[in-house]
Amino acid sequence: MPAKQGDVSLLNDPLAQELLQSAIYARLAYNWRDGTPRVIPLAFHWDGKEIVMGTPPDAPKMKAINKQKVAVTTDSEGFPTKVLYIRGTANVSMMDGVVPEYALAVKRYTGEEGAEAWLKQVSQMFSQMARIAITPEWVGLLDFQQRFPSAIEKAMAGAGD
Repeated sequence: MPAKQGDVSLLNDPLAQELLQSAIYARLAYNWRDGTPRVIPLAFHWDGKEIVMGTPPDAPKMKAINKQKVAVTTDSEGFPTKVLYIRGTANVSMMDGVVPEYALAVKRYTGEEGAEAWLKQVSQMFSQMARIAITPEWVGLLDFQQRFPSAIEKAMAGAGD
């Protein structure tokens, strides 16, 4: 029986693994200090346990996300849409130099040559980076073939009435 929405074991599904290794940016959703929602695209690396992102230490999001519940999503392009949803708590730590997982993400997105140039530029701009690590606490997966949003599943179930 397949894992249900919310079960972190969904991360082992081949579709989830495909999305975690894709070159499509993740969107990080969090609440700003005044309670308003924010969503930003970020490069990410999945290390098998955490979604890891790197960012400048003075990025505005740094004022709001540490120890906060956040959501991350990444998806496919085209139809049928494939979507991976992750919820967890953001843990931020400061690191000297470039966050190693950020470097791995940049290589995945741009290739070796593009990554080398960008990472050199980043290391010249910032002596430190913030490492954002999110341990999944809830996972959802949609493929619009076997797994649908709950409202569509409910409508499909009632369609035979």
